[in-house]
Amino acid sequence: MGSDDDLREAWDKAFATDKQAPFGGIIICNRPLTEDLAKAISEIFSEVIIAPDFEPDARALLQKKKNLRLMRKLSRSTTPSEDEDQLIRSVTGGVLVQSRDHSPETDLENKVVTERKPTKADLAAMLFAWRVVKHVKSNAIVYAAKDRTLGIGAGQMSRVDASRIAIWKAADAGLSLKGSAVGSDAFFPFPDGLIAAAEAGATSAIQPGGSVKDPEVIAAANQRKMAMICTGIRHFKH
Repeated sequence: MGSDDDLREAWDKAFATDKQAPFGGIIICNRPLTEDLAKAISEIFSEVIIAPDFEPDARALLQKKKNLRLMRKLSRSTTPSEDEDQLIRSVTGGVLVQSRDHSPETDLENKVVTERKPTKADLAAMLFAWRVVKHVKSNAIVYAAKDRTLGIGAGQMSRVDASRIAIWKAADAGLSLKGSAVGSDAFFPFPDGLIAAAEAGATSAIQPGGSVKDPEVIAAANQRKMAMICTGIRHFKH
């Protein structure tokens, strides 16, 4: 995931996170898709592109691609109904109904648990990581800068293994984690995951907190002069 005033720059940031496995995926853009971005996207195989609109030249270029579906995202003009705000999936013996993860991102500055307070740059990177990690399969770890993801680890039984995968993916992409923020979808059960993040270069962390080992995790962050926020809200996706 990448963010920038220039859509092509946002694409470059997102694509740099994982150039190895973006093929056949879904690309989502929150602004009308430009011809410049369409040229970049056309260099790889994608199956679906979703955007509020497509510039005529961009649409004409992308329509030449076989098996590519262009979808226009409609603006929601009304408050979502109760049914639209629920996620339903089958489970053994029936169905699981859950509310969508619309957890608030407010008042984070008052949820700092470490001796070092985050800088504005830290907060921006932490918020970016927090917004992304809720969409990643648990256990999930995301390293981020203020405007891009740097490394993502997903779907591991061990949170420290998810962190190691994210670190490896960043290194494989040639992206530095120095000064990055690490986001975790659930609490660190032990300090090892946080320590691995610090050793990789992360200087801040955002996580739900709530582990019986929280004091040890906070102490590990303090020893490494990291800033950390415990949101009190867990992102956990299966």
